[in-house]
Amino acid sequence: MDIKRLKTFQVAAESLNLTKAAAQLGYTQPTITIQLQTLENELGYVLLGRVGKQTYLTPHGRIVKEYADRVFATLQEMEDELRKLDQPGGSLTVAAPEFYCSHYLSLLMHSYITAYPEVKLQLASHDSIEAMKKVHSREADLGIIAGPCSLPGIECVRLSTEDLVLVTTKERLESVGREELLHSGPLISYKTGSNLQSLVNECLGEIGFRPSASIECVSDETIKRAVLHQTGIGLLGAGLVHSELKKGTLVELHRFPDKIETSMIVLRSRLDEINIRSFAAMLQESWAALETGM
Repeated sequence: MDIKRLKTFQVAAESLNLTKAAAQLGYTQPTITIQLQTLENELGYVLLGRVGKQTYLTPHGRIVKEYADRVFATLQEMEDELRKLDQPGGSLTVAAPEFYCSHYLSLLMHSYITAYPEVKLQLASHDSIEAMKKVHSREADLGIIAGPCSLPGIECVRLSTEDLVLVTTKERLESVGREELLHSGPLISYKTGSNLQSLVNECLGEIGFRPSASIECVSDETIKRAVLHQTGIGLLGAGLVHSELKKGTLVELHRFPDKIETSMIVLRSRLDEINIRSFAAMLQESWAALETGM
């Protein structure tokens, strides 16, 4: 059955006026008549009858009209769903460590929801290991992590590299001295099993720093606060302590250039999803500016 003829019948059955149907469809009236006759011949039933100047639906015509309405309603739903793939909408969950959420993504949120108001954006604060797991299990659509990505099926796009800095307070450095600090610590660092643990060990090995005591923390922010409270020495990304180093509340004991790699992660099977593509594009375009504005 030709879908154009069925559409012609539907329009004619709505108006019950071939002249109006022809005008609506952009056809001539003889073309409308030929299409309706061809459809009737194909089905083997008269669909439209006439009494004088009045056109009416036959019983068979009413049945065909009912099913034609269903067909075109379904086709419209299909077109609507296809259009949704071209315009972001629905929900989008981004998983990232607290530092990235508060200093980078919170600034990006306004720009993104202004550009795509139909998207319900959610930021979920997790350490890098947990963010990877959330993306891998589809509990998050996209993630930002520090360090390597070890899970299969995940596309990892580098956003930037960052220095790793060994820091303490000015007061602690002056009262204890650098050599004693590097001998005794305590080192305040990431919990065992964190995504940066091997990197931390590698950096400490470079300078022969093996503190006699250490304290493990869940987040970067907790490490920084513990250092500011003069609890010990912290090893942190330079971006996190940039302001404190500039003010002099923290001082640098050693710097390890370009050690931390910050990456965006997405399941490879989801790279073509419009919400993910739109956010990923804005994130990559804006990341350098967000770092500069810190």
